[in-house]
Amino acid sequence: MLAAARGLAESGRADPARIAIRGGSAGGWTVLSALVHGGVFAAGISRYGVTDLRMLAQDTHDFEKHYLNGLVGPLPEAEQLYIDRSPLTHADQIDVPVLLLQGADDRVVPPSQSEAIRDALAARGVPHEYVLYPGEGHGFRRAETGVDALERELAFLGRVFGFTPTEG
Repeated sequence: MLAAARGLAESGRADPARIAIRGGSAGGWTVLSALVHGGVFAAGISRYGVTDLRMLAQDTHDFEKHYLNGLVGPLPEAEQLYIDRSPLTHADQIDVPVLLLQGADDRVVPPSQSEAIRDALAARGVPHEYVLYPGEGHGFRRAETGVDALERELAFLGRVFGFTPTEG
């Protein structure tokens, strides 16, 4: 992601001051990790993203725990990898606006994940927004939630990049 965004900016196909990154779940982890290791993206949008791998291993259901074992390694043996690869560990390196969208009833990536990074950003005065959707789980299922989330994303990007979204 970082190399692709840099390449687009260097080729003149993208304005480097107006590149944002967006993703959900593991893609939300990618968003936050890119912002941590960045200087490339001017804003990020994380939908129900993973922020702390150790916390996720404790709080999620068994399927996700086993998935993490395959991706990162078993705990406690791989604990340092869990720490090092968690965006929350490096949240002090995020300095661009972030929009966090989260389902209140998410049992895969619980709200505590988004709330942890929200609190870390707030402690440092990094511009951010956190939206918690009651009755939503992992992935937004209700049409009205999907519409609201997209409208919030567009409004967020409008504020960050200085444009007014139009309807229709």
